[in-house]
Amino acid sequence: MMDFRQFQDAIASPALQAVVAHWDEARGRAAMPTWEQLRPARIAKHLSLVWAYKYEGGQFFGRLAGGRITRAFDKNFRGLPLNEAMQPHVAARSHELMSRIVCEPVIYRCTGNLFKHGDRIIDGERIALPLAGDGPGGGGVLGASAYHYPDYHAEDGRVELILDSAEWFSLPPAGTA
Repeated sequence: MMDFRQFQDAIASPALQAVVAHWDEARGRAAMPTWEQLRPARIAKHLSLVWAYKYEGGQFFGRLAGGRITRAFDKNFRGLPLNEAMQPHVAARSHELMSRIVCEPVIYRCTGNLFKHGDRIIDGERIALPLAGDGPGGGGVLGASAYHYPDYHAEDGRVELILDSAEWFSLPPAGTA
């Protein structure tokens, strides 16, 4: 598993770099920030790419979906359980990945194929970072997906997440901010 500095160096998207920089700043001297420590205004121009899930009782519930995410999936998943926000097989794999992010905790990155829409594949870069909860362990996942898809048409069908590739990174030690 690679470390946090390698994670930062690997990120190609300036928007995702900004999200990670804010996450790192918000955590202060802790291993990871809480939801309340995040300041959306600090990443305002990138919020359309951001998504977040709250982890509660072993389940994930939508907390935030930026405009591009909501448009692509043709739904706002705020408050929805993960299994209602996505197709069953994608929800199961997403639960597995996000559980690892929250429970270990670790940082996730993937590049290449991110989505399938009709017969088209959308390339890009996706990150997911753990958020602290009220007690021990993580309380959620903050993610962002950077991609270029200029000719999206809802009539082409549902957008489906592709979760084929993953890179895992260790959290920076607490107190290194």
